[in-house]
Order: sequence, then structure tokens, then C-alpha cells
Amino acid sequence: MAKFLDTTGVSHHLALLIKETKDKLFLISPYLQFHQRVKDSLEYLNLQKRDIRIVYRENKLQVDESNWLEKQIGIRTSLCSTLHAKCYLNESTAIVTSMNLYAFSQQNNDEMGILVKKDEDPELYQDIFNEVQKLLTTSEEIRVSVKKVDKRIEKKSDQTVSKIVKAPRKANSKNLTTNELSSKTGLTSRKVNSWLKDNKLMYKKDDDWITTKKGKEIGGVEKSGQYGKFVVWPEEIASHIE
Repeated sequence: MAKFLDTTGVSHHLALLIKETKDKLFLISPYLQFHQRVKDSLEYLNLQKRDIRIVYRENKLQVDESNWLEKQIGIRTSLCSTLHAKCYLNESTAIVTSMNLYAFSQQNNDEMGILVKKDEDPELYQDIFNEVQKLLTTSEEIRVSVKKVDKRIEKKSDQTVSKIVKAPRKANSKNLTTNELSSKTGLTSRKVNSWLKDNKLMYKKDDDWITTKKGKEIGGVEKSGQYGKFVVWPEEIASHIE
């Protein structure tokens, strides 16, 4: 019989599932940010020649995550552009949950899921296993490569943020969406979003746009809309967007 898991339960049983893998491990999560304990467990399994497959959604890993994955030669990674499911599976246990394999989610979000044991509910376990196999078949297997941090870009980003913070705001200044900034700058919304991401002012989590610490410093404010969270920005930022 499947067992209900709360946030703590998902994190606890996921750690056990990874640790107790004897043969195959499947990690299905749109977004990846590994806690150090997860990295340690995966490194150990990799050394033991376990078959580890990771499927995620966007090929936009943080530099540290990319570099760590690149070193794990035996771990196979695949991209699925439509992935929204989160599922973790070894040869005896499956977890279907709302939680990404993302350190922030494990520490800050309210999550839930179900735990399925193969020996207790073989039919349900097999259904989950079959769906995972289908995802692997339709996903594009890739090889993660090492990325380097460009210190010049980071320095330029810090300088830009500093200029925006120091710039006085008009008395009647408005907060603008990225679409409104697009109209003001003449750039596409995609380019505006890219500029904001590249300068580490916001990032995307699931379908939501989230402000970073830098983003909050310059006045970025998160709002909720029909399609999830988005961020509005002081209109003065438009003169800095390139």
C-alpha cells in the first residue's frame, strides 16, 4: 500500500532511496540543485558502478552543478523539455512527489508525495516504472560539459547593480513588468528576461519568476498572476538594460 509523505517524509525517504540503491536509480526532476548529502550519495553509487539516470527539464544548470555532474562520468543525463513530473525510483522503491531535486525546495517549500514499495504494491510500482521508461525513451540524452565562471561578466553585473541602487528614483516612478520594459527599451521580452537573469537579478523556478537578493536590492518585487509569479521592476532600470 502506498504511504503518504509530508515535506520531511519526502526528504527522508528520498535520501534512503538513493542510499539503498543496489542496481538502478532514476531521478526525474525538472530542476536540479543538489544538496551536498545527495552529491555524496551519488558519488558513492557512481563509484560502485550503479546505473544512474537523471532526467531534467532545462539545460540551464548552475555552474557548480554542471561542473560536478561533468565529473561523474557514469551518471547519464537526459533533457525533457515538457517535464513537470517529479519521481524518484530504484529497483525496490518509488516516490512520486511535488518536490524537485532542488535544495531550496527541500528546505523551504511545503511538499507532499507518496511512497510505493515494489514488494507491497507491485502493480503500482510497475506502472510508475513504465512511465519512467517512457520518459527516458522520449528524452534527449546529453553530456554535461564543464562551464567556467567569467569574472568579467560578474564584475560588470555587480557594477550595473551598484549604479541602479545609487540612482535616485523619480517621485512618480512606476514598477514595470518585463513586457512593459520590453516596450520601453525596444528589446524583446525574452532579451529583457535574459538580461535580468544574466545579471543575477531573478531566476525561474518551475513556472515562477523569483527575485534574487540582488534583484530585491534594486527594487524588484514579486507579484502573483494567472500564470504564476512574476517580477516588476523600477522603470529606471530600463536605461541600464542592454
